[in-house]
Amino acid sequence: MHQPAPDNPIDALIAQKGILLADGATGTNLFAMGLESGEAPELWNEDAPEKIEALHQGFVDAGADIILTNSFGGTRHRLKLHNAQDRVFELNRKAAEIACRVAGMAERRVIVAGSVGPTGELLVPLGALTYEEAVEAFAEQMEGLKAGGAEVAWIETMSAPDEIRAAAEAAIRVGLPYTYTGSFDTAGRTMMGLAPKDIHAIVDDLPQAPVAVGANCGVGAPDILASLLDMTEARPHATVVVKGNCGIPEFRGTEVHYSGTPELMSDYVRLAVDAGARIIGGCCGTSFAHLAAMRTALDEHQPTGARPDIDEIVARVGPLRNRPAAHSGAGSATRRSRRSRTGDH
Repeated sequence: MHQPAPDNPIDALIAQKGILLADGATGTNLFAMGLESGEAPELWNEDAPEKIEALHQGFVDAGADIILTNSFGGTRHRLKLHNAQDRVFELNRKAAEIACRVAGMAERRVIVAGSVGPTGELLVPLGALTYEEAVEAFAEQMEGLKAGGAEVAWIETMSAPDEIRAAAEAAIRVGLPYTYTGSFDTAGRTMMGLAPKDIHAIVDDLPQAPVAVGANCGVGAPDILASLLDMTEARPHATVVVKGNCGIPEFRGTEVHYSGTPELMSDYVRLAVDAGARIIGGCCGTSFAHLAAMRTALDEHQPTGARPDIDEIVARVGPLRNRPAAHSGAGSATRRSRRSRTGDH
């Protein structure tokens, strides 16, 4: 039996606005501000807070209802790569404080969600990290986020069901409402074989239900919309999040550019609304200009009540890069995440 979540700002704002717009890319925009490849964005919470503030301000100005803290790699396991494993609490607290300062200046309600990415480690039996160690690491990060004012634990870009559970358990322990999203980037499933339709059930036996679940990152708008159809069909009354990449990454020399235009991202928003998403945002490559176009599309869209199908999605936003999960095998449980150290969340 699920207990009610702690004070839950997301449900309250959905009740007021219907559908919420989450922010766009962190990594893409910080690279444009001078972050070097391989550098930890979280260190900028102390070393360049004015740039993190500008990132959040850009998304608030573009119309975001939810902004994510600059803390995606904020567990001790990720920070250890930069000899910052002893600074978990401080770096996460500062991440939340910077976002809260920007949200507090907005003329409308803006929710601050504490971004929590994967540890980068494989859990037992595939790796050395135990489940309890994962819970401890996530709880340590979330204590810092909560102390800085984050209102929700936003668990994202996950592949392994047991890591999602560990992060959810940490949020419950710390006393934060939580959301979680998987990255369905491998034959329509996560790298660890989780299908979109199965995302809901991972925490069914925990004492507190998530505020929302869904998908982020992945391989472009058409694929994440295919995942969305599976998730909303599996549990039509769940609050489902999609935070899709802005098109497909293309290398131009050594630089990565994303193919998505503001027009494509606007049509992605309309399709996401019609497919049942209640929180829609952008991931890798999504700029302030993209998000502003998405805000306009969301405000102007009149839902017809008709759910799109795969054919309509392909006709409007392009071909799928992967077959949908329903048409693919179980996926691999042993491939290590290819996700970049900085992520883009």
